[in-house]
Amino acid sequence: MGEFLLRAMLGLLARLPLALNHAVGASLGWIAWVLPTRLRRVSLANLARCFPERDAAWQRRVARTSLMETGKALTEAPWLWRAGPQRIRGLLRGMEGQAHLDNAIAEERGAFLVSPHLGSWEFAGLHLATLGPMTSLYRPPRIRTLDGLLRASREATGARLVPTTPGGIKALRRALERGEFIGMLPDQTPKGASGVFAPFFGHPAYTMVLLPRLAAPGRTPVLFGFAERLPRGGGYRYHVIPASEELYDPDPQVAAAAVNRAVETLVRQCPEQYAWSYRRFSRKTKGNEANEM
Repeated sequence: MGEFLLRAMLGLLARLPLALNHAVGASLGWIAWVLPTRLRRVSLANLARCFPERDAAWQRRVARTSLMETGKALTEAPWLWRAGPQRIRGLLRGMEGQAHLDNAIAEERGAFLVSPHLGSWEFAGLHLATLGPMTSLYRPPRIRTLDGLLRASREATGARLVPTTPGGIKALRRALERGEFIGMLPDQTPKGASGVFAPFFGHPAYTMVLLPRLAAPGRTPVLFGFAERLPRGGGYRYHVIPASEELYDPDPQVAAAAVNRAVETLVRQCPEQYAWSYRRFSRKTKGNEANEM
């Protein structure tokens, strides 16, 4: 019964006009703001940590807007999954840094297309998969019944999803050998000992090293970007920047710091659409008890 209700709710969200869909999502985020939720607490704590130079009123406004945008990300996902390639392409309203993407495509040896939890990462993944063969790394959901639906939906525009397992990593390496695009999220906290601590907004954050390890041997192009969600269901606008040379450094600390700097650069362009409710600093460094959000 629970799975039936969940699928029914996702089906309803998929059929709403996008502007109304976003209004529903914004309402959910507003509720998370007005109530004393963990999402509100973590958002405010992270913004105070990352933007100490901004006053409390700015931090509260960004936290509130961020939760509303995160609500939109939740409700728009089934809408985007059902949209189809042609409709997805029609939602793009321009791209800042398009030359970087054009150059990577022209090289014909694949590229990493990396999008953090900023703007609409669902749209970014679905749209980028329409540009050519693409293999994307994903973390299977905790609700197992959602896994099949998630995979089928995200693969609707041509991507192939592989899990964050040794088998999935092997699949990424084979995709690189074929010259495919590789999609991944750079700001998820890695599990176990698969990451290193590197500065993020001046504070240590446990950071993935998989991206630089895969990209460095062949110096595969790495592009960071996000799809800014435009108001009133008006579509999406890309912002794309290339990785710095430090990302290819053999020192994992240097490379991970380069990953975080790229994410930080994008977040500063649109802090209201970053998922500040994510516990980016939850993994503690030894002896650092303040790093708990």
